[in-house]
Amino acid sequence: MAMLMRADDSVLLVVDMQGKLLTLVDDWQRVLDNVMWLTRVAQRIGVPAMLTEQYPKGLGRTQPDLAALFPPEAAAEKNHFSCVAGQCLDGLPGFDRKQVVVCGIESHVCVMQTCLDLRASGREVFVVAEAVSSRSADDKRFALERMRQHGIDIVTREMVCFEWLHQAGTDLFRDISKNFLR
Repeated sequence: MAMLMRADDSVLLVVDMQGKLLTLVDDWQRVLDNVMWLTRVAQRIGVPAMLTEQYPKGLGRTQPDLAALFPPEAAAEKNHFSCVAGQCLDGLPGFDRKQVVVCGIESHVCVMQTCLDLRASGREVFVVAEAVSSRSADDKRFALERMRQHGIDIVTREMVCFEWLHQAGTDLFRDISKNFLR
């Protein structure tokens, strides 16, 4: 297993950033801002990004500003808490990659169950700590601890960005540095 995230091996998975639930989670605006930042960085670097929606009929659609960053073929609906159990990721862009960088809500439900299932299937899984949340800060904390115990790496958005970039001194690095790393 690789220790570093590599752009050519990674996909970004955004889990259930839906209107009716989003505004109920702890520090929701910061989480949304971080998820949007990660999505834009992934797109600029060339890392595929996909998103899921948990029962959109009841919880609403993905937050509109975030949804606008994704083409329709990069989104999937689900009823299972785990994206893996719901088999909604098959066929989405980048799902064949071995590294999955995960963000979204809620940390202790859909994010955690998806990550544990991805890890059990042999994937390298990285959860972006400041881009996940739950309605309760304790639920987030315990979810991150549990995932770490099962071999899932807990990372920050800048760790993701710098590992995907891999080196300084390139035009891509200068662009990312100017537009995202202020």
